Amino acid sequence: MSMEIRPYLLHALSPLHAGTGQSVGIIDLPIARLRATNIPFVPGSSLKGVLREARRSLPPAEWEALFGPLREVSGAAGDEAREGDHAGALVVGDARLVALPVRSFLGTFAWVSSPLLLELARRDLAGLDGLPGRMKRLPATGARVGAGSITVSPKQRRLLLEDLDLDAQVEPAVDAWARFLSRTWPEEEEGLRERFAVVDDETMSFLLETATQVETRVRIDPDTGTVVQGALWQEESLPAETLLVGVLAAGRSLRRGTELSATEVLERALKGTALLQLGGKATVGRGRCRLAAWPGVSREARP
Repeated sequence: MSMEIRPYLLHALSPLHAGTGQSVGIIDLPIARLRATNIPFVPGSSLKGVLREARRSLPPAEWEALFGPLREVSGAAGDEAREGDHAGALVVGDARLVALPVRSFLGTFAWVSSPLLLELARRDLAGLDGLPGRMKRLPATGARVGAGSITVSPKQRRLLLEDLDLDAQVEPAVDAWARFLSRTWPEEEEGLRERFAVVDDETMSFLLETATQVETRVRIDPDTGTVVQGALWQEESLPAETLLVGVLAAGRSLRRGTELSATEVLERALKGTALLQLGGKATVGRGRCRLAAWPGVSREARP
């Protein structure tokens, strides 16, 4: 069965905690990371659940065609086939980090990426009009910025990120990536181009460990007004303004009596720019995100 694919950009508008639920490290509640690369990501299963709830306004038959019927029983027992069962037509891929906001002495903060992150993003974005070419690995520790960057000192040409002091050179490909990513944003928002920077992969690995947001939280005993014994923990989040890239795929509806093409499935799942609540800790302001696809583009793929 042929499928239609549409990449999307996920923009964290508040800190985003898509966690693993447990840890053996010093952080009690870490964020999810890819095993081999340590790159933060948001699991597709989390995003699909959020989209399922966000699209409750669809007619019930269409809603079930997109996401599949709900299980009556959770866990492995729920996998037993039932009469009338069918798979959902929408496939939601993981959203992987493409740019991390990092404090900067100039310009307040910079959206920092690396050749590796951009190359991995290129795989998901392949086929889209205007996709920039491959970003070459930097031969040494340093940074590349676009013309007109406000994060670089004008005389010394240095990018000053928290504890890092990097030589910066102007690279047209950085501008091209910033313009391409911001095509999913509202027209009035232009901050990405003047703050986008690409650092070498080794520096990016350091930032993946040190530039996330870690907070210590406690639970107060209402009777004593003091911290409950043992109720002190640390939790990690991706900072607000983090950018991630992922892919939505769709085939035709498999639900009997509900005819939807792959294009119609994607249009119903992506109704323009959507504000979503993702991950955990929503009651303390985490997880407000914007999800948007590149306008008017999709590609076909066959397994």
